[in-house]
Amino acid sequence: MNASSRPPTSKRRLFSGLAAGAFGLVVVALGGWWFTLAVGVIVHLGLLEFFRLAQFKGIRPATKTTLVVCQVLLVATQWASGGGLASDLAAAVLPVSGAAICGWLLLQPITGTIADIAASIFGLFYLGFLPSHWLRLRDLSDSVLAPHLVGAGWPFSSGMALTLIACLMVVATDIGSYMIGRRLGRHPLSPISPGKTVEGALGGVACSLLVGVIGGLWLGWPWGWAVGGGLGAIVSLFALVGDLTESMMKRDAGVKDSGDAIPGHGGILDRIDSYLFTPAVVFYYVTLVVPLLSRPALLP
Repeated sequence: MNASSRPPTSKRRLFSGLAAGAFGLVVVALGGWWFTLAVGVIVHLGLLEFFRLAQFKGIRPATKTTLVVCQVLLVATQWASGGGLASDLAAAVLPVSGAAICGWLLLQPITGTIADIAASIFGLFYLGFLPSHWLRLRDLSDSVLAPHLVGAGWPFSSGMALTLIACLMVVATDIGSYMIGRRLGRHPLSPISPGKTVEGALGGVACSLLVGVIGGLWLGWPWGWAVGGGLGAIVSLFALVGDLTESMMKRDAGVKDSGDAIPGHGGILDRIDSYLFTPAVVFYYVTLVVPLLSRPALLP
């Protein structure tokens, strides 16, 4: 690449990143079915890229069936969060979807393999079950999860605030890893992604931890600095796992990017890999740990 070609690429990358960030803010603010629609589109495109990687390895996943059941899973999750569907029925979608995928493979003229089943079921988990937690997180409304927002005039529900903080933690991880790794990185982190360093990973954890501390204090959690900081550190680690997992799949498939959907950034999976494992971590952390610490006997 010559020098004259770099600025346009950088500009496309910057513009794409800003556009994606603005889009994310709008759909998170809207919430509800608009947020579900946005997540559904991203999941659909991400699944297409994931199955493309699998097909490079000669695997024949249940592509169409998995695409459909993942959308059904997202719709059921949002429907249950809004009270229109019993939670037990929504929970049943996941195992029924797994059975539907296996049933589709059984009906094919060419007998399916373990790899075909594994890729299909992992697609359901990776780009169906895990992203559905973004919907569950956004729909949270318990005032215990954000006591400082209640009656303070903030235009946020607890779910919206938690979703934004979770996204900021991932962004902070990416920025911290890049900046610290670029300046201080000396020790390679993993052969899966040669560009990542131990120093960069620690910088990402530190930046996410700082966002968590600020978020915990802003939301008014008991021991907010410690609880928020702990969440920030955990989110950073799971974001790194998500990043390396996608890198491992690309390395195995022998491709540099999962696709070319986003100018200057590669494919959809290349941009959302850090956001796949994190919503479940945040959701269960805030719904299990924060209410427990909010009990009167545990208040400082």
